[in-house]
Amino acid sequence: MLPCHWRTLAPSLSEALAAGIRGAVLEGKIRTGDRLPAERRLASQLGVSRGTVVAAFSRLRAQGWLISRPGSGSTVQIPASLRLRYAPLPVDQAGNLLDLRRALPAAPHDAYLAASVSALQRSPSLLLGDGEPGPGLPELRAQVAGRITAEGLPTSPGQVFITAGARAAMTLLTAHLRPRAAVIESPTYFGITAILRRPGRRLAPVTVTQRGWDAGQLTAAFGRASGGVAVLVPDFHNPTGALMDAQTRAHIAALAASTKVTVIANEIMRDLDLRESPAPQPRIPASVIVGSLSKSVWTGLRIGWIRGPARLIRELQLSPLCAPCTPPPMEQLIACELLPQLDSLLQRRTSELRRQRDHLAASLTHDSGWAFTPPPGGLWLWLHLARASGDELAARAAATGLAVLPGSAFSPDGTSGNYVRIPYTAPSHILDQAAALLRAAYSALGKKA
Repeated sequence: MLPCHWRTLAPSLSEALAAGIRGAVLEGKIRTGDRLPAERRLASQLGVSRGTVVAAFSRLRAQGWLISRPGSGSTVQIPASLRLRYAPLPVDQAGNLLDLRRALPAAPHDAYLAASVSALQRSPSLLLGDGEPGPGLPELRAQVAGRITAEGLPTSPGQVFITAGARAAMTLLTAHLRPRAAVIESPTYFGITAILRRPGRRLAPVTVTQRGWDAGQLTAAFGRASGGVAVLVPDFHNPTGALMDAQTRAHIAALAASTKVTVIANEIMRDLDLRESPAPQPRIPASVIVGSLSKSVWTGLRIGWIRGPARLIRELQLSPLCAPCTPPPMEQLIACELLPQLDSLLQRRTSELRRQRDHLAASLTHDSGWAFTPPPGGLWLWLHLARASGDELAARAAATGLAVLPGSAFSPDGTSGNYVRIPYTAPSHILDQAAALLRAAYSALGKKA
């Protein structure tokens, strides 16, 4: 049950025992819902005093790891403070390095477990099938289509293809469309650049700032990418946080029609609207939509989708990449259980993210070393540095214990060198540490200069 070295985990035996039990729960050696041995019996098994076990159990109850009832013993659980937060636990347990290079959500613990149990109970019907990859479970395709329809874009299940996440969707699309040229945002998420950058393919970058997309640059880029594709993140763009206005969306639709460019709108951030009164923008007309549950639910749930013309969806089923780009049936069934709850999950998560965004913004606002605009949605601040490069600041911050991504990591064309991206997905106390470390790193750069 406990690691053999549990006595070395803390200065006192009771603290070490509590730490050992917590670790065993997180490693799955003790399952949630398990009842621990009685205090006297456990003390005898471990060769410690009963008082040590009593103190350890008391500590675990206070932290939410145990529920004790008279006559029923002590039952293990995951504390609500961990089950109900947005950031995954490793953000707090990165050793000597506070790693904010990625903005990943924790699973909605209770909802996900319940969905998994329900999916397992429904799985016999899946096991009667062949399990072969295809466009997705009919139920899930219908749910995704219904959600998009409810948001104002009429969609049938035949216009939806379920994929193993958004990157799988974009990989499948670009392999099928085989564009010779592509419009790409600068900066942009480096995964998009990796998918689009292929020998012989021309990339036409468009600069995105926190103020948005430049109409003139869009016109020039679409002209250079005639007959190709444009991969855009119109909703809470990564990393700037910009939200594309309706006029720009209409302009892009007109450009796409005149240049025969297929617009692929990456919408994985669309649900993370942090405004007090969310008002989703209409989608870019005639675009192919890529969505996923990675940011709204959990990255570990590899469920994404493509929404496009029914003919495109049928063609994608014949692609040799269909099999590796589609998720297992059980994951799809879990998604079927979670999608009807998505709005309630998002309400709680966006409320938490709004508080964390405002907390980090307040902590960084009065520093002269950078400037930023708090984004209306998404997961990060995009800091424009006054007198340092993002690479220099990221390197100095790493030396002091903070890992962040410089703007160059998001640049397909060598720009954005004087930016860094700071996610606000971590709890407030971690954000306070990050702000202090970033401030110290910037100050150290100034002294060096």
